[in-house]
Amino acid sequence: MQSGYWNKTIPVGAAAFLLGFVLANAEVYAASGAVMILAAVCIAYQNLKRSSSCLSPAALFSLSWIGGAGVSCLKLSNLQGKWERMTWITIAAAWIFFMIAYMGLALVLRRSGRSSEEENGGVSAVRLASANTAWSKYNSRSFGTTADRQAGARRRKMLLTVMDILTVVSVLSLLIEAYVLGYIPLFTVDTPHAYSYFHISGLHYFTVVSALVPSFGILYLMSEGRIRRSDLIHVSLCITISILIPVLLVSRFQLIFSVVLALMTGLSASGVRPAKMINGRTIGLAASGFLMVMALYVFITVERAHSVEYLNGIFEMKNPDMPIWITQPYIYIANNFDNLNCLVRDLPAHTHGLRMLFPVFALTGLKFLFPQLVSFPIYVTKEELTTVTLVYDAYYDFGIAGVIIFALLLGAAAALLEYAVRRYAKSQPALHVLWAQFCFYLTFAFFTTWYSNPATWFYLGVTVLCLLIWGLRRRRRRRR
Repeated sequence: MQSGYWNKTIPVGAAAFLLGFVLANAEVYAASGAVMILAAVCIAYQNLKRSSSCLSPAALFSLSWIGGAGVSCLKLSNLQGKWERMTWITIAAAWIFFMIAYMGLALVLRRSGRSSEEENGGVSAVRLASANTAWSKYNSRSFGTTADRQAGARRRKMLLTVMDILTVVSVLSLLIEAYVLGYIPLFTVDTPHAYSYFHISGLHYFTVVSALVPSFGILYLMSEGRIRRSDLIHVSLCITISILIPVLLVSRFQLIFSVVLALMTGLSASGVRPAKMINGRTIGLAASGFLMVMALYVFITVERAHSVEYLNGIFEMKNPDMPIWITQPYIYIANNFDNLNCLVRDLPAHTHGLRMLFPVFALTGLKFLFPQLVSFPIYVTKEELTTVTLVYDAYYDFGIAGVIIFALLLGAAAALLEYAVRRYAKSQPALHVLWAQFCFYLTFAFFTTWYSNPATWFYLGVTVLCLLIWGLRRRRRRRR
């Protein structure tokens, strides 16, 4: 990221927030939303154009956060009202301080990389890693030396082992839950909340861990070396089973998460610059994948017994004739910012870290021993609409100071993890899966408090465990 552009990005975003605030206060909601959506698209485009990867944290978070706030500013639902001034400050501060931390640290890491390049005769480890990606080897079929082929075979074996373990664990956990609870959500009738009750505490994390399988499958298919037909069938079977599990659970989120995560993992591993991704083939593949996911999404929605009348009754759109395929994604983006506004307006006292520590209480079982640790009300516009934004719990705990600190930490983590992926992912492919998860949470920052969700840390923990095992195996081979 060029320092000159770094100086322009934040003022442009800040100006968009300020103009959006002024227009919204004047109740010119269409103009307010349009300004912020346009700013989000422009900032995301400029960041993506200057990025060496299709997964640019600055682009993803800008499009999600500024664009999501802009969508909410359109005020198409009767549930939405004028935001508090502190809500605007909170939303703007989250983006500005994320960008300061991310761009500042990325610039420092980039300069340190250049210094390393000069010391090593003009070729840095970062550039070597990005140039020698699995994608280039996969397409060129240039498999290098015997040692390279052996290393590739070991990586493929490890990826296949990870996929097998995750698939078997997920299927066994699903069968246990189905046996104990006495049903599978897909095969119930007229039960809109069947999945909500399909949980055995602790075990359900292992049921949904199948969401990581397609990502490891993509890495296997993109790895260097020739893939045997039997292995291809093996990988395809694991991926198919992992996609079927969210269908059986009638979980739209699990379906979208597994598919988008696999796509992001592939983009991370490809090393292809964004400019080279825009062609007829990629557009066709993206369109086909989108249609397939949407077909499954609609099927799951029908199976959850969520009729159009039921959903429109909850969403309370100002135009009751608006089609459901517009109103549902709109509410799932827009109302979350209004839920944040409810928190800012109605919160009587902060919880000083207890909200964001919920994953610790949940994964250790402390929430059952001390329920008062997690028994805090949620402030939302409507009881059925409980999704909130990324910074909801940070504000709940410490107010605007908590949001600023959280944004700084998130931005710094983005810069460090991006650097690690560029430098070490060739020998540690699971880094691509870890990076894809981080980027997914940035892309859907408008949706919920990802880092206060135990499932998020469970997925991250499983991926880190794979990295640790991978590293231990490599060290043992070196000692031999």
